[in-house]
Amino acid sequence: MQEQDPVVSRPEEQPVPPYSWYALSVLVLVYMLNFIDRQILSILANDIKADLGLDDAALGFLYGTAFAVFYALFGIPLGRLADSWHRVKLMTIGLTLWSFMTAISGFAKNGATLTVARIGVGVGEATASPSAYSLISDYFPARLRATALAIYSSGLYIGGGLSLLIGALVVEQWNAAYPGGGPLGLVGWQAAFLAVGIPGLLLAAWVFTLREPVRGALEGNPTPADPHPFRGFVNELFTVIPPFTLVGAARRGIPALLINLAVAVGMLGAAYGVTQLLQSGDGVIPGISDQWLFSAVGYYAVYCWAAALRRRDPATFALIWGSPAFLATVVGYSAVAFMAYATSYWSAPYAERVFEVPKSELGLFIGAPGAVAGFLGVILGGRAADALQEKFANGRVWIILFGLLAPIVPMIIAFTTDNSWVFYGFVFVAQFLSSSALGAAGAVTQTLVLPRMRATATATFFLGTTLIGLALGPYLAGYVSSIRGEDLAAGILSTFVIIPVGLVALVWSLRAVPKALETVQARATAAGEPAAGR
Repeated sequence: MQEQDPVVSRPEEQPVPPYSWYALSVLVLVYMLNFIDRQILSILANDIKADLGLDDAALGFLYGTAFAVFYALFGIPLGRLADSWHRVKLMTIGLTLWSFMTAISGFAKNGATLTVARIGVGVGEATASPSAYSLISDYFPARLRATALAIYSSGLYIGGGLSLLIGALVVEQWNAAYPGGGPLGLVGWQAAFLAVGIPGLLLAAWVFTLREPVRGALEGNPTPADPHPFRGFVNELFTVIPPFTLVGAARRGIPALLINLAVAVGMLGAAYGVTQLLQSGDGVIPGISDQWLFSAVGYYAVYCWAAALRRRDPATFALIWGSPAFLATVVGYSAVAFMAYATSYWSAPYAERVFEVPKSELGLFIGAPGAVAGFLGVILGGRAADALQEKFANGRVWIILFGLLAPIVPMIIAFTTDNSWVFYGFVFVAQFLSSSALGAAGAVTQTLVLPRMRATATATFFLGTTLIGLALGPYLAGYVSSIRGEDLAAGILSTFVIIPVGLVALVWSLRAVPKALETVQARATAAGEPAAGR
């Protein structure tokens, strides 16, 4: 008889084997590179702005919306694939793609080329967290899941901090060695993209060696492998990728197609209206800016996916889109991300302009402390969330609420001071406090669904953090800065507009999560899930 993998056979109460911690460490490296490749645009922003003739609104669009919409959009079918296929292989493919597209960014000669490259990075990175969250939930028992997810999430902050250090080092050294441009005519910011993109191809080979654990084994409910894993993925593409969404809607009948068309027209109309109201620039469609066109596509795709999911998998729909507790938690954390993404992206360009410091100093006093702040915040926040959850059924939600409100005062001080050292110190504090919420939010959403739904739940969770937080927060800051005469302080502080939305959502979540946790199986069964599904 073949010996079973300890990750598969251990019961919930047994110690976690060393291999689970090893696998987690590799996943942290992947997430670090994920955010190095994503966040390096921050330290390069002012150089790209000068070379490509962009304004702050365009820079916010490149960092946020161009990446975020496709990250969120492809996260849905890729999340479905992670629920049915080999998660390690999927992550390997995604890591290879986003590393290649990051390297390609180094050859951009205009904003359009860089936009296409950022879209490619977004598609590749969409494989990472659905696969990783699902893997971690099968590597670690529920009692340590928030801690494990927090450790994984620390890669976000470490990678974001390292991106500033690496980007600053490469740009300064390259420009010093090649003042007029180096090989192939590349300047410093272009070389930096190549420097962080190429190593990802090597990391992908390492990731491919990880073991694939059995889904749901820790809960005593091992889920058999899907005999047709790509069938659901292809079907999902027809529910979420325009214009294939029209075919998917037509399959559900003429009424569904007509409603789908009406939603598409309504989204485009809204994008046109917002563009005209804000006069927010030109786009590929006359009268609609790229920012609001991309946003409209993203929100339309989400509607298409949710409508199809409701018919195809009523139980999953019921526990995600039909759950006020789940949705309130996602919206509440998305408000945290709205401010946090804007702060993390714009802090370096702001300091470079206002305090006129070299990039190497930005990497040293924003990048490195930011990595430490994020790491400590997410780890301590995860531990606090687990500890509170043992005492209160909504304990983890309190940590999300803390992450929303606690950074407000440090942000105000940081972006109104005329002292660079005060700025560095309070940006550190703001990042530490906001990062405390991530592990708690991820753990709440994972516990509100059945094991087979975890990767799909993760994709939904990241819809909020991308389509609300990443797609809108950095752009709002850049847009307000542009209309205020390049006033980044006003732009960053304008993101406080999201606080009332997040506060209402999290107060609702505090009340709804305890009852939802008690009724997960009952609600799934009522929606058609077999009673033994958990």
